[in-house]
Amino acid sequence: MSESAEALAAALTAEYAAIWAYGPVGVRLSGTERKAAAEAEAAHRARRDALVVQLSTGGGSVPPDRAGYALPFPVTDRASALRLAVQVEERTAAFWRAALPVSTGAERDRALAALVEYAVRATRWRRSAGLTPLTVPFPGRPG
Repeated sequence: MSESAEALAAALTAEYAAIWAYGPVGVRLSGTERKAAAEAEAAHRARRDALVVQLSTGGGSVPPDRAGYALPFPVTDRASALRLAVQVEERTAAFWRAALPVSTGAERDRALAALVEYAVRATRWRRSAGLTPLTVPFPGRPG
């Protein structure tokens, strides 16, 4: 498998986990925040679906989804739900960032679009959570 296909398979696994995490996030939010969580989950589902098609038609390996994923901490209230939403976006962005140097053309454009989308969404969740700083200098890069 090429480096690019491996990076995309890893991004797909991150998308699976993001979709799963938005379940516990969404049930702890209400109003516009719950709507934003549903929209985020839908965006991750769309990107997952596109990756499954891309990998399966491009001869890559499609990693299977799991029945569940371990959360980094219990999600028991609005504050923890918002904290998890930030982490979901930051962690998923990191997988797309890793795909950038090993991809080219339209594939690279898609990876960059995902990175930017998730960085913007993480910033919005940070704002909702009252976290500072609101932005990070290099989205998708570990601390």
